[in-house]
Amino acid sequence: MHIAITGNIGAGKTTLARKLSEHYKWGVLYEAVEGNPYLSDFYEDMARWSFNLQVFFLNSRFSQAQKIRSMHYQTVVQDRTIYEDAFIFAKNLADSKLMEERDYQNYLMLYETMMNAIQAPDLIVYLQADLPKLRSQIQKRGRDFEQSISDEYLLNLNELYENFAHSYLDGTLLTINVNNLDFENNPDDFDFIVQQMNKALGYR
Repeated sequence: MHIAITGNIGAGKTTLARKLSEHYKWGVLYEAVEGNPYLSDFYEDMARWSFNLQVFFLNSRFSQAQKIRSMHYQTVVQDRTIYEDAFIFAKNLADSKLMEERDYQNYLMLYETMMNAIQAPDLIVYLQADLPKLRSQIQKRGRDFEQSISDEYLLNLNELYENFAHSYLDGTLLTINVNNLDFENNPDDFDFIVQQMNKALGYR
């Protein structure tokens, strides 16, 4: 199976992907953050680097989706989905006039071409988190380039995530509100997520 974790910056996707991989003995594919040649430049000048960054992420996610499709023998959990690239992050940049409309349309054509070659995840787990939770997590992990992210930017992304979650029709989507959960350090909170996962996957 292909399990994907989705959610805003700081929602806990990478941590949950790692813990689910360890718990279920699944393979795991992480988002290309470390070593990304555009990310720090993007946060310094979003309008200049938005298209470059989004194409980099899109290509990375497409490559992961192809790899997952070839791994028939193993369940894989993926940190973030290709849907988010197009309908949340790139759309937010276009809506905010930080990506030119012609670039966004070019980007969407590339996205549609890629989608014809891959399959939807068997399950998407959406980690729903409000601004205070996101801020706390961003500060906690201490990436310098993330500290300048504005509240407005995070709130706009949250709105697009909610729209995506309510309109997603390509497969099963499980929403888990993580505002009051610490699944990294509290075993009971992680067990709660595992129980929700087991129900969604039809495990006994």
